[in-house]
Amino acid sequence: MLPVSLLAAAKWYPILFDTPMNAVRSVFIWLTLASVLAFVVCAFALKDEKRAKFFKCSLIFAICYAGALGATFLTFTFLEDGIVAVLFAPILVLIATIAGSALALALKRNRLVYALAGGATGAAFLAVLVCMAVYYASGNAEDFNRATVTVGENVALYLISIGLIAVLLCLAFFFGRREKKGFDSKTISYAAICIAMSFALSYLRIVKMPQGGSVTAASLLPLMIYAYMFGVKKGVFAGFIYGVLQALQDPHIIHPAQFLLDYPIAFSCVGLAGIFAHLKSLEKLPQIQFALGALTGSVFRLFCHLVSGVFAFSEYSTLDNVWLYSLVYNSSFVFPDIAIVIAAGVLVFSSKSFVKQARKFQPHEETQTKSKEA
Repeated sequence: MLPVSLLAAAKWYPILFDTPMNAVRSVFIWLTLASVLAFVVCAFALKDEKRAKFFKCSLIFAICYAGALGATFLTFTFLEDGIVAVLFAPILVLIATIAGSALALALKRNRLVYALAGGATGAAFLAVLVCMAVYYASGNAEDFNRATVTVGENVALYLISIGLIAVLLCLAFFFGRREKKGFDSKTISYAAICIAMSFALSYLRIVKMPQGGSVTAASLLPLMIYAYMFGVKKGVFAGFIYGVLQALQDPHIIHPAQFLLDYPIAFSCVGLAGIFAHLKSLEKLPQIQFALGALTGSVFRLFCHLVSGVFAFSEYSTLDNVWLYSLVYNSSFVFPDIAIVIAAGVLVFSSKSFVKQARKFQPHEETQTKSKEA
């Protein structure tokens, strides 16, 4: 059972109005829920051409909404939480670039648009990584260090991080071994869209835990849908990038290996949501395919946070057994978060037209053979 002190220290954002940022966050949470409800009602009520037009308008609205939401909360973070300018400026440019690229793709898709969108997004993300490296190399990030790591914990963190990276790569290449299509401008552009939407939704926290971690409004859903559509390898790649952005948005960094475990590696595991996407025995049950993949990715993500909590944040433990404390603490936000994602994902994958479109993006050898025979 989660210690009462943690529950008391947690922030429940949908009803929190103590600061301008939290007030705006609460409004956005309820506005987002209302928008999703309206979308579901209209999607089922409209038919044929009207539904197609509605979906296109909804996509444009979602892109603009996600861009505005991300820029708004990033600005509040800069003003209230003190994110440094060297990180704020490039992230704001990245959000604007992703939103602009996604909007261009929603209006017109051809090779030129894909190439420009992918190139611009890639350049903006590279600029963020460079600024991040400069900032942390300068030593100014020491303000975030709120715990000490012993020699033994230091060794354990590095060894486990290397081991998890190896396991994750093996799983990605094993389950993605039949993915014939590599990275191109289209897959990178769609990755940018899904990363942007997940990043924007991550600001809509329902509850935030005191030592990091939060329950959000299905923030991982776009990333997991991307992994289902484009495959495990691309899903892991998109999750890695998203993890880096999460480290910039809400940093709790005290050690290089802990940074890897809590951010890039943990969110790379989200890409494992595509593991069951092409399981033949569940071909007629895409909701189950998605739910099993989402649960698998979350279990791996939980393990990353668990190890980080034991070896990097052991000083925060209020229990004698630090493993139990870390497990309970991290489970308290990982599983509620994924429960919301699975519930939303089941609704999305109940649409036959959505599933049909999703399965077109990543043909395997068998589907390619059938198309040739036909």
